[in-house]
Amino acid sequence: MTKLEYTLKNDTLFKMLFVKYPELLKHLVSNLLGIQLESIGEFVISNPEISPEALGEKFCRLDINMVVDGQRVDLEIQVNDEGDYPERSLYYWAREYSSSLVEGKKYTELPRTIVVSILAFNLFDDSEEFHSEFRALEVKRHTQLSDKMSLHYFELPKLPKEICADDEQRLWLLLFKAETEEELKKIEALGVPVMKQAIKAYRHVSATNEFKELERMRFDARCREASALGYAMQQGMQQGMQQGMQQGMRKRAEAIARNMKAKGLDLHLIADVTGLSFDEVLNV
Repeated sequence: MTKLEYTLKNDTLFKMLFVKYPELLKHLVSNLLGIQLESIGEFVISNPEISPEALGEKFCRLDINMVVDGQRVDLEIQVNDEGDYPERSLYYWAREYSSSLVEGKKYTELPRTIVVSILAFNLFDDSEEFHSEFRALEVKRHTQLSDKMSLHYFELPKLPKEICADDEQRLWLLLFKAETEEELKKIEALGVPVMKQAIKAYRHVSATNEFKELERMRFDARCREASALGYAMQQGMQQGMQQGMQQGMRKRAEAIARNMKAKGLDLHLIADVTGLSFDEVLNV
């Protein structure tokens, strides 16, 4: 097996590729959201830039924001399970939805806002389905409150191993999941034109100096972030140990003071012996 140096789960590569090849992005969105490709009229990437300065920022996020026939669509890759992804994706939705309100417009004119998350981990333990969609529904009647909220989650580990040329949605997701050259060639061998184009574009972008330099900057930023977090954790552990020792010593002093008070010893003497103040001995 020949391990890929970079996979499409790499968010720098993910964004560079689909910004440079918007027609491939349109195909991807069409398949993920179940929209007929031919029916898509308006298709605009709202945040095509990848700022080198932003790559050095803490927790930099390389998502793709789009306007698709008046709908706001946010597409993101998430590799690591940090334990808060449902809340984070809901926050992303709320930010996209609320930021689209133009002054003087009515709330009814807010656009349908969709967040699409491709996940390299299992998010929902209660389902074996690799695709889940969430909307605002009444809990008993399942009546939809509004069609303006939609959150899609695609869990790559749950994908079936079988591949089929007729299922382009699954082929796209298998492309994201692919870790080896052999997996890419298996998808190529099916002869699906758009997938062959996507793999060709992947090979081209991942080999460019532009991508490698941005990835180097991204890697350096992550290393600095990890080092800062590790140092903070170490300092916190040391501080916690010191605080724990101090608390333990104080509890021990208070226990000794209570025993001495129970025996009727002088309070000033107890304070001298335990190191507690007179008032502390009095109130212990």
